[in-house]
Amino acid sequence: MRPPWLRTARRLGIRSAALLVTSALALAVPSPAVAAARPADRPVSYVDPLIGSANGGNTYPGATLPYGMIAWSPTSTTGDQTSTGAANGYQYDATRIRGLSLTHVNGAGCNPGAAGDVPIMPFVGDVTSSPSADTKDAVYAADFAHADEKAVPGRYTLGLKSGAGADLAVGKRAGVADFSFPAGRPANLLFRVSNSLNGSEDAHVDIDTAHRKVTGWVLTGAFCGRRANGGTNNRKSYYKLYFSASFDRAFSSVGTWKDNTLSAGSTSASGGEGYATGADRAGRGSGGYVGFDTRSDNDVRMRIGISYVSLDGAEANLRGEIPPRASVDDVARAGADAWNRELSTVRVAGGSTARRTTFYTALYHSLMQPNLISDADGRYYGMDAEVHRLARGQRAQYSNFSGWDQYRAQIQLLALLKPRIAGDFAQSLFNFAGQNGGVWDRWVHVSGATHVMTGDPSAATLATFYAMGVRNFDYEGAFESLARQATVPHADGLSDAGCPGQCVGQRPNLAQYLGSHYAAQDVCHCWGGAAETLEDAVADSALAKWAKLLGRDEEAAAFAERGGYWRNVFNRDATADAGYVQARNLDGSWVTPFSPGSDRGFAQGTSATYTWMVPQDVQGLAAAMGGREPAAERLDGFFHTADGAWSVRGGDPLRYDPTNEPGIHAPWLYNALGQPWKTQATVRQILDTVYGTGPAGLPGNDDLGTMSAWYVFSALGLYPQTPGSGAMLLGAPLFPEAVVDRPGGTGITVEAPDADAAHPYVGAVRLDGRTTNRSWAGAGLVKRGGTLTYRLAERPDTSWGTDPAGLPR
Repeated sequence: MRPPWLRTARRLGIRSAALLVTSALALAVPSPAVAAARPADRPVSYVDPLIGSANGGNTYPGATLPYGMIAWSPTSTTGDQTSTGAANGYQYDATRIRGLSLTHVNGAGCNPGAAGDVPIMPFVGDVTSSPSADTKDAVYAADFAHADEKAVPGRYTLGLKSGAGADLAVGKRAGVADFSFPAGRPANLLFRVSNSLNGSEDAHVDIDTAHRKVTGWVLTGAFCGRRANGGTNNRKSYYKLYFSASFDRAFSSVGTWKDNTLSAGSTSASGGEGYATGADRAGRGSGGYVGFDTRSDNDVRMRIGISYVSLDGAEANLRGEIPPRASVDDVARAGADAWNRELSTVRVAGGSTARRTTFYTALYHSLMQPNLISDADGRYYGMDAEVHRLARGQRAQYSNFSGWDQYRAQIQLLALLKPRIAGDFAQSLFNFAGQNGGVWDRWVHVSGATHVMTGDPSAATLATFYAMGVRNFDYEGAFESLARQATVPHADGLSDAGCPGQCVGQRPNLAQYLGSHYAAQDVCHCWGGAAETLEDAVADSALAKWAKLLGRDEEAAAFAERGGYWRNVFNRDATADAGYVQARNLDGSWVTPFSPGSDRGFAQGTSATYTWMVPQDVQGLAAAMGGREPAAERLDGFFHTADGAWSVRGGDPLRYDPTNEPGIHAPWLYNALGQPWKTQATVRQILDTVYGTGPAGLPGNDDLGTMSAWYVFSALGLYPQTPGSGAMLLGAPLFPEAVVDRPGGTGITVEAPDADAAHPYVGAVRLDGRTTNRSWAGAGLVKRGGTLTYRLAERPDTSWGTDPAGLPR
C-alpha cells in the first residue's frame, strides 16, 4: 500500500503532491496549547532530527534506528562531486542533493565526515552520460525546498524540484523506500556505488533484470583523510559495505558507467574514485542505473539490506527485517515505536514544548551510537580484516567510537540508560583490540583504527563503564589489556605517521613519558605534549579507580600516582599573573613563547581551556592556583568578560568554548570549589543560550552524541564527576519531574516542583528522603537508584554544598 501522498502523486505529479503534503503537515501541526499537552509517554513526538543540521552541528536528518547499522540520509552538494555541504553529508543551507546514502555518522567533524556510502539518486530524465563525469553535480543532482522535507525518527521524506520524491523508513540493517516520479517522464534510480563521502578504493554493481535486483559493494574508509594535519596517512580502506536492493516492478532500462564512459544496457561495472578531492578525484568512479516506465505507474518500491560481511549477509538482513509486502508506513511505525522505547528511558514532566523538543532531540542524538556492525547471524568484519563471530554472551558487535569526545559525557549516559548496550560496546572494543595486536585505538570507524585526536580514551571509557555497574564484558581481560597498553611501549609510539592529528601511537613515546612523567613536546610523537599529558593523566586516574574496584591495589596505587602527572605541565609562573598548563621539552624547559590563548602543545584548544582539564583532581588544581577562592575567581573570568558579561558561546581563545570537548566539564567545577550556585547559574546560561530548537540548536559538532549528552545530563541536574567514577555532580534540574528507568529497579527519580525559568538555583536537596548538603552523589545513586528531591530558588543559596569536608574531590 503506497502512502497517500505518493498515491496522489501518480495522478498529479510530485510537485502538486508536495504542495498537498505540505498543506497536510501544516494542518497537522498542533496549537501551542495542544502541543504542550502531548502525552509524556510519546517522547518520540518531540524529536526534531533537523536540530544540529546547521551551525556546524554536522548531524543528519535521515532515517535510522537506535544503534542502527543503516542510516539513510541525503548526500548534499554545493557543486563539487567530491565533497558535500557539511561533514556527514547534510547541511541545512545546502538544498541540492546527489543521492540518499545508506550509512552516516552523527556529528563527526573532518569534513566531509565519514561513511555516506552508496548514494541512491531518483533522477528525472534520460541517462545520457556518465554521472561520474558530472563533476559539478549540474545534471544528475536536484534541488529541494525544506517545505517538501519531513524528518522524524526512523523516517525521512523528501520531494525534489525535479518532480521526484522519496519516502524512506528503516530497520536496524535494512530499509524500504517509495520513490515517485512525474507521470510520463523518464524515471531512473542511480546507484553511485563508488561515491562515498571520502571516496573509495574500489566499488562494484550488478543488475539482475530477471529478479529485479541491484547488488554491489564499496571498499572504502579514509575518515579524516583530508585533514591538513597528517590526514594523508588515513587515506586507506578499512571496510567493505555490501548491499542488496529488490524492487516491486520490472526495469524498463538498465545501464552502468565507469569514469566518463556510459554503457547503456550493461549490467555490471567496477571502479573506485580514490581518496583525493577536487580535480585529483573528479570524474572517477562507477555505478549503475535502472529505469522505470511511468506512463501507467509512476512510483517504485525498493527494499534494501546492507552488511559489512558479505552480500549473503545483506540479503539475510533484508529478509529478516523487511518482509516482501512491508510498506514504508509499516516500517516507519515500527521504527517510531523502537525510538519511543529508547527515549522513554527518561520521562520528563512539565517544561515548555521547546524545552522538551531540545531535550528529547538531544537524547535521540545521544542514543544513535554506538552502531551495529554485526549481521543478524552474529558475524562481523574485524579490525584484522577477518570475519568473526560474537564473543560468548555478547549480543552485538558495535563500532563508531569517537573516544576523545565521548568519554566525557556520552559513554556515561549510555552506561546510565543502557548498561547492556554499554557492556556489548565494551566487549566490542576489546574484541577490536585483540584483532589489532593488543592496541586500543582512540577513534574507531566501522572496523578501522583511524587514530584521530589524542590521548587514550579507551581506558577512561571502560573504567567508567565498570564504575557505573556495567559487567557484561570481559572486564578482567580488558583491564589487563589496557594496563599493558599504558605500561609497555609499542613501536607505533615512536612513529610520526598521521601526526599531529591522527598519530598512530596510542600511548606515544611511552618510555619517555614514564621516565619524565610528562609528554615532552619536542619528542612526544603526538598532537601536543601538554594535551597528551593531561589526557593520559585522566586515563591513568580512571585505570587506578578501576584497579581499586577489582582489588588490584598495587596497580591502583601506581596508576593513581600517574593520575597526578598533570602537575608536571602546570607552570605556576607561566605568566606574571597566573599559572597555566604549558608544554615543556625533554630537557625540562618550558616551550616558549607562551600565551594562554595559544594552542601550541594542545589539541583543538588553548592553554586557557586545557588548564581546567583536571577533573580527577580539582582540589589539587585549586591548590596549584592558590586555593579554592582564587581558583573560583579565575573560573569566573573563564565564563565572563572583564565587564562581567557572559562569555559562553565560544570564539574567545581565553574563555569557555562550548563547541569542543576539552572544557565542557568546566561549568561543573564550581561544585568542587565550594561555590555550586555558580555551576547552577553557568549551566543554566549555557542551556538557555547555546542550545535550542531549529537547525542551529547545537553549539558545534555533536561528536557522536557528546554535546547532546552534555545537555541531557545538565537538564536533569546531574553530571559525571570524572572518568572512572560513578559519582554524579548535582545541579539545578530543568523539569519539575524526571524519571530515569534502569534495569533491575535501579531507576532514578528527580523531583523539582519549582523548576522553571525563574528558579535556576538549588536551595535544598534530599536524597531518598534524607537531607544532603553535598553537591554530589556517590556511585550508589547510579548503581542502586534513588530519588533526588530539590527545593529550587530564585536567588543563589551560598550556603548549600559549601562545607569543605563534603566537597567533591
